[in-house]
Amino acid sequence: MLIGSYSPSLVVISLFVAILASYTALDLAGRIATATGSAVYVWMTGGALAMGVGVWSMHFIGMLALRLPFALGFDLGITALSLLIAVLSSGFALWLVSQPRLPAWQLAFGALIMGAGISSMHYTGMAAMRMTPGIDYDPTLFGASLVIAVVASGAALWIAFNLRRNTPYVRLARGGAAVVMGIAIVGMHYTGMAAAQFDDNSFCGAALSGLSGKGLDYLVLVTTLGVLIIALLTSLLDARLEARTAVLADSLTQANQELTHLALHDMLTGLPNRMLLADRIQQAIQAVNEQGGCFALMFIDLDGFKPVNDAFGHHMGDQLLRDVGLRLREDLRSQDTLARIGGDEFVLLVQLTQPDDAMGLAERQVGLIHRAFKIAEHELKISASIGIALFPGNGSTPEELLMNADAAMYHAKGMGKNGYSFFDVSMNTNARKQLQLLQDLRNALEHEQLRLYYQPKFDAASGLPVGAEALLRWEHPQQGLLLPAAFIELAEKTGLIIPIGEWVLNEACRQMRVGDRTGGVGGERVGVSVSRGGGTT
Repeated sequence: MLIGSYSPSLVVISLFVAILASYTALDLAGRIATATGSAVYVWMTGGALAMGVGVWSMHFIGMLALRLPFALGFDLGITALSLLIAVLSSGFALWLVSQPRLPAWQLAFGALIMGAGISSMHYTGMAAMRMTPGIDYDPTLFGASLVIAVVASGAALWIAFNLRRNTPYVRLARGGAAVVMGIAIVGMHYTGMAAAQFDDNSFCGAALSGLSGKGLDYLVLVTTLGVLIIALLTSLLDARLEARTAVLADSLTQANQELTHLALHDMLTGLPNRMLLADRIQQAIQAVNEQGGCFALMFIDLDGFKPVNDAFGHHMGDQLLRDVGLRLREDLRSQDTLARIGGDEFVLLVQLTQPDDAMGLAERQVGLIHRAFKIAEHELKISASIGIALFPGNGSTPEELLMNADAAMYHAKGMGKNGYSFFDVSMNTNARKQLQLLQDLRNALEHEQLRLYYQPKFDAASGLPVGAEALLRWEHPQQGLLLPAAFIELAEKTGLIIPIGEWVLNEACRQMRVGDRTGGVGGERVGVSVSRGGGTT
C-alpha cells in the first residue's frame, strides 16, 4: 500500500478556511433569524452557497494537500456533484437553525442528515480522482469519520441555533465556536483521508482529463476566500444598517410617544388635558353602562389664585399650580383621573362605590387646597370651589357632564367659595344665562354698547368741583342699562376685563380732550377705578 504525505501549508490553510466558513455560517444564521419576509429566503440561499463553498473548499484543499508518487487530478462532474452536496447540506442546516424551536429529536435527526451530507461530499470528492484500482477504506477509520461528521454536525447545529440572536459579546462567542467547529470539520476530513488506502500499482484516471495543474490549490483558496469574505461583509454591513434602522425606529417611536404625551397632557403640570379627560370620561361612561356602578366628575376652581399670580408673578403662580396638582393627587387611586383643563381649573374623575361617597371626597379635596402652600419662602393661602356632576344622572356625554359640573362650581362660588356643590337641574338655566351674557359681553365692545358716566367730586371746604369719577355702564340691547356688578366678575374670569379696561381709559381720555373744547369735564381730574383683574370699572 502506498503511503501519502501532506503539505503542511495546505493543511493549515484548510483549517483556516474551515474556521472562516464556520464563522460565516454562524453569522449568516444570525442574519436569517432576524430577517423577515422574502429576505429570509434570500439570506438562506446566499448563506447556503457561501457556507457550502467554504466547507467544500476546505475539503478540496485538504485533498490537494495529499502527496502521492503519481500525478493527481479530479473529475470535473464528480467534483461539481460534491460541491452541490455541500451547498444542499449547508442550506438544510441553515433552514433547521432558523426554526423557532430546536427540540432534541429534531437536533439529532438534523445531525444525521447533515453528517450524511458532509460525509457524502467528502467521499464523492475522493471518488472524483477515479483511482484504478479503486480506493480501499479502513473500516474503523471510515466509521470514525462518519461518527465525527454526525457529532460535529450536531454540535454545529446546536451552536448556530443558540448563537443566532444578537446578544452582548455574541461575535466573540461565535469566533470561539467557529474555531471548535473548524477543528471538528478538519478532523472529520483528515480521518476520512487516513482511512483511504491506495494500492502500490494505483494511478489516477482523472489526472489527464480532469482538474489538475500547479496553482489549482491557490485558485480554489482565493475564490473561496472571496466568496466567504463577500458573504461575511454583506452580512456585517446589513447588520449595521439594521442596527441603525432599529435605532432610528426606536427614536421615531420615542418621538411619537413624546408627541402623543404632549398632545394629551398639560405642559405645566404634566396632568391629562381636556382632550385626554374627555376620552377617560367616555371610557368611564361605557364601563358604567356595561358593568354598573357610578362615577363623579368634580370641577375644581381655585379661589384667590389671580391675586397671588398678580402679586408674585407668573413664575410663582405656575409653581403654585404644580403644587396644587401634586397635592390633589395625594388622595387619588390609580383608576382615578386628575386633569388640568386651563388656567386655575382642574377636573377630577373618580370612580365611586355609591354616589354619597362623592361628598367625603369633595370635603377632602377642599381641605387639601385650604392648607397653606410653601413656595419660595412665601406661605400662600388659597381655597377651592368644587362643582360635582354624577353619572348616571347628571348628563350622558362628556361635554354635558363637564358643563353641569362647571355650573355646580359657579354655584359653589356664589355660596361663598371654599366649598362644594352638587349639580341641580336649576343650575343649568343659570349656566346658560351666564354663557349668553358672556357672548353678549364679547359683542358689547364691538357694537359700542359700553358707556361712561361721570360722578362729580367737590372740595369739602369750598364746595367747588375738583374732578369727576368715571363710572362704567353697559347698554344691553335687551336688558337695558346694566351696572358693573352684573358683568364685571364674568369679565374678570374670562379675561375680557383687559380690553374693557383699555376701552375705559381710552374713552375717558378722549372725552377729556373733547371737554377741553366744549366745556365738559375738561380741565378737571377724572378718576378711574382699577379692577382686581387688571381692568377698570
